Amino acid sequence: MSCTILGPLALGGQALPLYSSLVSAGFPSPAADHIEAEISLDELLNLRAPHMYIAQAVGDSMIGVGIFDRDWLVVDRSLEVVSGDIVIAALNNEALVKRFHRHGRQIILHAENPAYAPRYILEGDELRIWGVVTDSIRRHRHHG
Repeated sequence: MSCTILGPLALGGQALPLYSSLVSAGFPSPAADHIEAEISLDELLNLRAPHMYIAQAVGDSMIGVGIFDRDWLVVDRSLEVVSGDIVIAALNNEALVKRFHRHGRQIILHAENPAYAPRYILEGDELRIWGVVTDSIRRHRHHG
């Protein structure tokens, strides 16, 4: 799965209403008197600009962890990468979304779709980790 880097996040999001009741998947009718508080998406997603940026996933190699084609990825470049993290990696100058694994000195980038083989990092490969994916956001209404 490749990705498109969209740019850094900006501070200062708008607070949105948080309803006090859970919303069923049927036809809820939230009323203004059910608003419990306001919540900021910055706080909800723990966004800390300028260490974070947004990327857009392309492809289906990460569907096993719920990352689908055109999902938005929140990426934190200040986090130290730990084996098992989902990362944005530049492998030979191609930006990828993969699960990072380190076994001793061997680094492996795993897809989360059995249709794709793991990618072992070989001598001569250029690998740079651009950040750890902390969240993904899926748009349910597409225009165009």
